[in-house]
Amino acid sequence: QVQFVESGGGLVQPGGSLRVSCAASGRIFSLNVMGWYRQALGKERELVAAISSGGSTYYADSVKGRFTISRDNAKNTVYLQMNSLKPEDTAMYHCAANRGGNYFSKYDYWGQGTQVTVSS
Repeated sequence: QVQFVESGGGLVQPGGSLRVSCAASGRIFSLNVMGWYRQALGKERELVAAISSGGSTYYADSVKGRFTISRDNAKNTVYLQMNSLKPEDTAMYHCAANRGGNYFSKYDYWGQGTQVTVSS
């Protein structure tokens, strides 16, 4: 079973940037879709961004234009670059993967998460 370890979270001021990383135990190109979910306290978990093995991407409307997901197959790592951060982006960010055919297939593998806090 593939395992993920997230890193790069922390405290950042509104308007700032942060990049979170997801290091996989295996070859990520074998996974059809890699995604980043986030869940804020008291709110429902949401899919923030996802990327297919072919490089196509999905972004939630709330982050479109500000966040960029990428994958480096050589390093078995997925990244989420977060720019122009807002307090509403504060959440626990989890890396996840599915072996389905689209961004919305069941995500079978999950990391432990990294906390992102946006505050002045």
